[in-house]
Amino acid sequence: DGHEMELKANVDMPAEVEHAVENGARGVGMYRTEYLFLDYRLPTEEEQLAAFTQIVEGMAPRPVTIRTLDLGGDKLAHILDTTPEANPFLGWRGIRICLDTPELFKTQLRAILRAGVDADVQILMPMISSLDELRRARALLEETKEELSAEGQTFCQDCPLGVMVEVPSVALMADQFAAEADFFSIGTNDLTQYTLAVDRSMSRVAGLFDPFHPSVLRLIKMVTDSAHRHGIPCSICGEMGGDPLATVLLMGLGVECLSMSSGLIPEVKEVIRSSFLADARRIAARCLELKTGVEVHQYLEEAGESHLGH
Repeated sequence: DGHEMELKANVDMPAEVEHAVENGARGVGMYRTEYLFLDYRLPTEEEQLAAFTQIVEGMAPRPVTIRTLDLGGDKLAHILDTTPEANPFLGWRGIRICLDTPELFKTQLRAILRAGVDADVQILMPMISSLDELRRARALLEETKEELSAEGQTFCQDCPLGVMVEVPSVALMADQFAAEADFFSIGTNDLTQYTLAVDRSMSRVAGLFDPFHPSVLRLIKMVTDSAHRHGIPCSICGEMGGDPLATVLLMGLGVECLSMSSGLIPEVKEVIRSSFLADARRIAARCLELKTGVEVHQYLEEAGESHLGH
């Protein structure tokens, strides 16, 4: 019906870009930089620059969103001074590590800014839970730009800085974050995990993990509403983004862009092409009124079947 929804790819390695383009990705919605840090030493600025440049050039002129390091201290014990943690998911990870080790963070920011020359590159920060972290990260980004400038390096001058919404505190304060962030990307896997207090890798409780739970849907709606009020883009980059059952619901909740494993793009694209925004909004409004994830699943399956029966 003329309503556009962008589909982008989540990428782990530069080699995946070609496949993403073949599947019709309109850009990289999230490039995970973690594999660069799994070696026996920290990657240099030049090594990171080479990897980022490969992705940016392979995707050009489409946009690329690079997520800064999103590992827990448990995964970096071989290169950083870390102590074992009882709860790594609630511990030293993501932006917390970056802000505590500014040299590591700035090295990565330098590589991203340099790779972003004459390209459409954005920076996405994981595991943000307070505005203070966003402000400190932005200050370090500005500091990094000043240093590059003083060295006479060419770099991306106006690289948007976005917040990954995966901790409920950010969704609940979305209005305040939207006033200071350049864009939102909702990480539904962790947002669900933290909202429902479920570690989905533990088989005994994995059945409780449900991104369709009404509480999670309400948080997503709070985030998209705030993004629209402040005029900033809002995408989904968790597994829910690539689930065809969720496509119409997310459209109705106000999500403008879905980022997923590139192999899922063709099927999700088909769902969007056969959907209408007015229907999607009605479906989303109904889902927000339901009381359990099971009810939401059942309703969406029935809505999908009646939709196919037109």
